[in-house]
Amino acid sequence: MSAFLKNKTITEYTYIIIGATIVALTYNMFFLPSKLAAGGISGVSTILFELYELSPSLVQFAINIPIFIIGWLTMGSDFSWKTLVGTFWVPFVIFLTQDIPIVVTNPFLGALYGGILLGVGLGIVYKGNGSTGGTAAIAQIVRKFTGISSGYSQFIVDGIVVISSIIVFNLELTLFALLAIYISGKAIDFVQLRTSTTKLILIITNEEEKIQNLIQTELDRGLTKVRSVGGYTNQDKTMILCVTQQQEAVHLKKLLEKEAPTTFVIFLNASEIMGRGFSLDKYYGQKL
Repeated sequence: MSAFLKNKTITEYTYIIIGATIVALTYNMFFLPSKLAAGGISGVSTILFELYELSPSLVQFAINIPIFIIGWLTMGSDFSWKTLVGTFWVPFVIFLTQDIPIVVTNPFLGALYGGILLGVGLGIVYKGNGSTGGTAAIAQIVRKFTGISSGYSQFIVDGIVVISSIIVFNLELTLFALLAIYISGKAIDFVQLRTSTTKLILIITNEEEKIQNLIQTELDRGLTKVRSVGGYTNQDKTMILCVTQQQEAVHLKKLLEKEAPTTFVIFLNASEIMGRGFSLDKYYGQKL
C-alpha cells in the first residue's frame, strides 16, 4: 500500500470515529431525553426503552448484526470494515455516556440541535466512506443503487421508522422527530458537499501559454484547455479549467493579478474532486 493510500485510509477511519462519536453523543444528549424516535435503529431503541426500558446500546448492537451482514454482501468488504467500526463505536459511546449530565428534554430544541448534530456526525462518517450501521447502512445501499443523495435516502429510510413511532409516542413528538430527521438530512448533504476546500478555476484569456506555465510551474497542477469565442468581441479565446486546493487558489489569484491583470477569472467551490492529485496520488509512482 502506497503512503498516499495509507494516509487516505487513516483519514477515513478517523472521520468515521469522530462522526460516530458525535452521533452517539447526540442520541444521549438530545433524542433519548426528548423522547424523539428520530429514525434508524436509534429510533427503534428509543421506542423499546420507553416500552420496556431495554438498554439502547445493547438493542442497537443486536439489531445491527443482520444489517451489517446485508451491507457486507451488497457493498463489499472495504465498506463493511468501515461500517463495522461505526456499528461498534456508536453503541459503545452510547453505553459510556448513558449518564451524561448535559441533556435537553425540550422536544423542539432536541429536534433542532439534535438534527443538526446528527447530520454533521453522519456526514463526517459518510465522508470517510463508512456508516454507523443500522438504517444508515441501508441508506448508503439505497444511495448506491438509486443515485439519491445520502441526505434524502436517509430521510426516506428513517421516515418509515419515525412514522411508526406514533403508536408509542403522541403525534406532537412524532412530528418533532420528523423535523429532526429532515434537518439531519440537510446537514448531511451540507457536510458532504459544501465543506470541500477545493476550487474550480475558470480562466478566459488570450495569454494561454503564460497562464499555462504559471499553473504548471508555480502550482504543479494540471489543466484543461477549451477553445472559445468572446460573445462581445467575437475573437478566439482559450478557457482554461483548473482544480486546486484553497491555498493554491489564493496563490494563483495573486499571480494572475500580477502577471495577467486583464484576464477574466472565475473561482467556484468544487464539492468533491475525484482523480489524480485529489482522490488519487498526485503522481504516477515516479520518484521526484
